[in-house]
Amino acid sequence: MGPDAPPAERNIVGVIGKVGLEAGKKVIGTRKRLRELIAYFGGKVVHPVLGLPGGVSKALKPEDLPKFKQLARDGVEFAEWTNTVFKQIVLGNPDYVKLITSDAYTHKTCYMGMVDDQNQLNFYDGKLRVVDCQGKEVCKFTARQYREFVAEHVEPWSYMKFTFLKQRGWKDFVEGPDTSIYAVGPLARLNASDRLATPKAQAAYEEFYKTLGGRPAHHTLATHWARVVEMIYAAERIEQLINDPEITSPDVRRVPTTVPAEGMGVVEAPRGTLFHHYQTDARGVMTMANMIVATGNNAARIAMSVERAAKGLIQGMKDATKIPEALLNKVEMAFRAYDPCLGCATHTLPGSTPLVVNVFDHQRQLAHRLIQG
Repeated sequence: MGPDAPPAERNIVGVIGKVGLEAGKKVIGTRKRLRELIAYFGGKVVHPVLGLPGGVSKALKPEDLPKFKQLARDGVEFAEWTNTVFKQIVLGNPDYVKLITSDAYTHKTCYMGMVDDQNQLNFYDGKLRVVDCQGKEVCKFTARQYREFVAEHVEPWSYMKFTFLKQRGWKDFVEGPDTSIYAVGPLARLNASDRLATPKAQAAYEEFYKTLGGRPAHHTLATHWARVVEMIYAAERIEQLINDPEITSPDVRRVPTTVPAEGMGVVEAPRGTLFHHYQTDARGVMTMANMIVATGNNAARIAMSVERAAKGLIQGMKDATKIPEALLNKVEMAFRAYDPCLGCATHTLPGSTPLVVNVFDHQRQLAHRLIQG
């Protein structure tokens, strides 16, 4: 719809009006079918309930395989179609491209993402790789090593902890070759990977970087395009997995014979990297739990993005007392790109995300205040 569109148009109804009713039906229909696939395997949509110690509670029935194979094929087609629509509507609009690549939404930080042994993107089985703002590898580590490479900094003005690269030390909210701040999520995963493991996604990956001027890409709003590239990869992986001869094997659980004392794991969620660390007593009861979620990993860069967008957009205005609602929306775009879950990151449930922008004049006097939420 564009960031300057009226709020009444910046919603799903406005989007359908932009792309057409048939496109809207295609999106909703495909989403419905894929949610059914998630519910089949996970027991419910969003938060799976089939996990058990040593495996999962049920296997894929052979008689259900044909419909999922068809869904996998349709998923790949849908992902490619999404990429085409994105290029036509977003990249085909010079104003969008100018906004995406503007300084207001650009940060040169480090990037973290999971890769396989060939430095190809992987969502759930590999090592964490970190590259700097020039794309050079900084470190690579397993889930069990996370405390050697990731540390957390506390600021008095936030309930979130700000993660940073431990070996570089906390250097404040700065960017550049020596920064210890890193990002996670779709854009970071592409930046941390040397290539993608499936052919259609690799083609989209190459086009992504060719258009944005090479690797790594530092444009925060390019995260949305990176999500589309990842969608193609995920769809192709579904098709690969659903056609694996072992996909219907009934061997889906190995019952543990011992009580673990400690477990560490890492996985790539849509928002970004999740670290989980647990300790238990002899009864298997948890005595310690530590989680670093994607929004926590992104917290420092999010703070930088909000500040950069607010200052960059407001300083260019002639009259700071007459700031349009659209400008507040553009500031929000700086952190919405990360898809933040502040409840997860702060371990609280505020229920809303209030946004306050204070505008000061050259004498540091409060000239205007914008409040939302």
